[in-house]
Amino acid sequence: MFRWVPNPPVGSPLLLRVMQLATRSSRSPHVPRGMGYRFAQLSSGAAVHVYLPEWGADPRAAVLWIHGGGFLIGNAAQDHRRCIALARDLGVVVFSAEYRHAPANPFPAALDDVHAVWTWILSHTAELCVDPARLAIAGQSAGGGLAATLVQRIHDEGGAQPVAQWLFCPMLDDRTAHNRELDGMRHFIWDNRSNRVAWGAYLGERDPDSLPYAVAARRRELKGLPPAWIGAGDIELFFDEDRRYTEALTAAGVDTTLTIAPGAPHAFESFAARTTVARAYLDEAEGWLRTRLRLG
Repeated sequence: MFRWVPNPPVGSPLLLRVMQLATRSSRSPHVPRGMGYRFAQLSSGAAVHVYLPEWGADPRAAVLWIHGGGFLIGNAAQDHRRCIALARDLGVVVFSAEYRHAPANPFPAALDDVHAVWTWILSHTAELCVDPARLAIAGQSAGGGLAATLVQRIHDEGGAQPVAQWLFCPMLDDRTAHNRELDGMRHFIWDNRSNRVAWGAYLGERDPDSLPYAVAARRRELKGLPPAWIGAGDIELFFDEDRRYTEALTAAGVDTTLTIAPGAPHAFESFAARTTVARAYLDEAEGWLRTRLRLG
């Protein structure tokens, strides 16, 4: 089934602009009866959708969710259903971030935006009945990469810390894009040519090693980061970099779990959620998160 799912044409400036315009404004979701919802615009680029479950003991645990799109496209609307299900099934408050896109807004714009959302969450925990000691940071693809770098930045700044990082097929290492041998491989959903365009737009001509928090996998000091769950399909472009980051975290003493979905491509759980492999994958992911957030 995966061979029919195309790669987004991010290499075409015209088509990329069309996709960006199509996802520039994020519609409000239709939430189930009993579930609360609110929206907050934080700045010209940053915003947050808040999903409030109808059950769960106050104060509730919470998850900051960051959508994917290769730093180039997408918005929170693409994950409305996912965030609603997470809030409904786990009884947690879900915060879904909006952030600016490259190339018009290269690093650190997106990271600054999701950091602003994190700061907003901390300042509204009492109002929203959220337990600041039970916060997780999560994301998918580029959103997973942003989640990983946000966790690194928060760690260095001190103050309130997330208790977990929950990373689905995270985009962690720009060096993958420079491996031209990968260009000839058919990676479904996101291939290395798209990957090179995305990292080039996000980083520009700058040296990533001179940009703290730009590329999660380039960080050398990982000790003290919160426990991590990383999930990836074993036929996707990011599988090797996700595996290497798992190994680096583990070597630094970070409690890290890697869940591998056999025969699955990038972000498969979003478009093939009802398949057996996706259900098993998501069950394992949510079980891990329940434990870290002490949900019983």
